[in-house]
Amino acid sequence: MLMVEKLFLWFLFYSCCGWVYESILVSVQQRRPVNRGFLNGPLCPIYGTGAVLAVVLLGDVRSPVLVFLISAFGASVLEYATSWVMERLFHARWWDYSNFRFNLDGRICLLGAVVFGVGGVVITGVAQPQVERWTDMLPLPAMHWLCVVFFLLLVIDTAVTVAGVADLDDRLDRMAEMMARYGELARDAVGDAVADAQERLGQAADDVRSGVKAGVPGVVSGAVADAMADAHDRLGERWQAGRGMSVELMMRIRDAADSALNFQQRRMIASFPKLRTERHGETLAQLRDTLERLYRRGR
Repeated sequence: MLMVEKLFLWFLFYSCCGWVYESILVSVQQRRPVNRGFLNGPLCPIYGTGAVLAVVLLGDVRSPVLVFLISAFGASVLEYATSWVMERLFHARWWDYSNFRFNLDGRICLLGAVVFGVGGVVITGVAQPQVERWTDMLPLPAMHWLCVVFFLLLVIDTAVTVAGVADLDDRLDRMAEMMARYGELARDAVGDAVADAQERLGQAADDVRSGVKAGVPGVVSGAVADAMADAHDRLGERWQAGRGMSVELMMRIRDAADSALNFQQRRMIASFPKLRTERHGETLAQLRDTLERLYRRGR
């Protein structure tokens, strides 16, 4: 029982380290703070699982090269399996390495394997001895209650997260309908601006034809100049109004996301930039682009 409790605490420690690593990495890439993790708490269980397996299976291996190779291969298998299982459970792809060279189905890539291999060497050779000293310093009653409390929190967090994400595809159906309506509003606004300019230029063309028939050059040149200036002014006004409408539409989309998606789903979309579902890859891309543009505007 004591060894199981130690393994559980090690799992939590390395899961937290993985969460810190992932959050910093994605925050730098996205240029904004990102809570990177499937769970609400500061844990990435895939890192904790991989680290504990490395400690248990490779603790007695003395060759760093062998530890690197086994860690790289084993972690890649674990990541591929995790990606496949999560896709089957939630009908969504959570990460995608398709833009990396030497990837396999976009689920794993060579660069990730190298990182995991180096991590295995660091964990087994550097970090784990210190982690073991820390856990050995804990009184047994304290270790027991820490494990009980953290295990209950982990179970609750997992249940809440899974329940919140379960109907993501259905809620994105509603989101896609709302975004389609807002897109029609934007297209109508642009169409009105173009139609207005065309009408003014058509009137100018009639004036030009009248001037040509009358043989009055000043009428022709004046009509053309007035039409161009008027069309320019009207398009400029419509452009400024369109910019305001664009921001308003983006804010409407954000408000629609707040109403259509629950907290868990909104957090997942922000935490996993490569997240896409089987039916709503384009909707997610448009929603993410809208939220990013609003974030850069400070709204």
